[in-house]
Amino acid sequence: MNKIPNRQAICETLMAHAEADKDIFVLCSDSRGSASLASFAEKFPEQFVEVGIAEQNLVSIAAGLAACGKKAFAASPACFLSTRSYEQAKVDCAYSNTNVKLIGISGGISYGALGMSHHSAQDIAAMSALPNMRVYLPSDRHQTKYLIQALLEDEKPAYIRVGRNPVEDIYTDKDCPFTLNRATWLRGRGERVKAALIACGEMVRPALEAARLLEEAGIAASVLDMYCVKPLDKEAVIEAAQMADIVLTVEEHSPYGGLGSMVAQVLGECCPKRVKCLSLPDAPVITGTSPEVFAHYGLTGKGIAAAAEGLVK
Repeated sequence: MNKIPNRQAICETLMAHAEADKDIFVLCSDSRGSASLASFAEKFPEQFVEVGIAEQNLVSIAAGLAACGKKAFAASPACFLSTRSYEQAKVDCAYSNTNVKLIGISGGISYGALGMSHHSAQDIAAMSALPNMRVYLPSDRHQTKYLIQALLEDEKPAYIRVGRNPVEDIYTDKDCPFTLNRATWLRGRGERVKAALIACGEMVRPALEAARLLEEAGIAASVLDMYCVKPLDKEAVIEAAQMADIVLTVEEHSPYGGLGSMVAQVLGECCPKRVKCLSLPDAPVITGTSPEVFAHYGLTGKGIAAAAEGLVK
């Protein structure tokens, strides 16, 4: 079982490149520990900025560094980064099109026991609404590594959301098909199936498990890892829908403005198909650990399989 969370994979990837690239800067808002970036701060103190609990300053300072030619990675809990500093993300990063990578750590309901104040169930919708802002939810540590490596090569703003806990590996380091802004097919491409499962972030693993359970029940299903929520890989969405009877999206987010909404919009325009969105509810989420919350709302392999089977039948 993997014990390395995606946030640690981000740190390891940045450290692997920071020795040779002195333009890489990491900024934290009293979050180096929770972001697993303490080792970066220790090894590269001159490339690390601690701003304290001041998320608005975090983003503006990162934008200032980017304007000076630096590659700024600003990390803070997603619940605060996507709300308290939203204007700075909008104006200093998106509107100015600066090279700032915003890293929302402990996203979704990672802080489950702390309640709605610490949940980030709106960040996909909020960040996706900003022109020039890209939104990524990598599904495991290997994909996270390749995503960060790709983002080091461009000069555009982006929001990356990762969870707090380790997630089971989907890929391996040597077998991780990755193309920036292109979804990854995990199973069923080119096959006629009953259900197309499109998931992002931590929901990709249970979606893959759901496909296995559906197969055991005699229901063929494809699985698409849509780590690139914006820009959405529309071609992959349409391809998946054309080969399926129904489409089921799965996300750790509000039912409004997230992956499900975007997929439904694309299919409504280009390939009308019955679409159901599995997500968190439009209500304060129950408190508990991530597995407890996911189980409560059916965001597990069994829950996703049951929802897909119900739609198919």
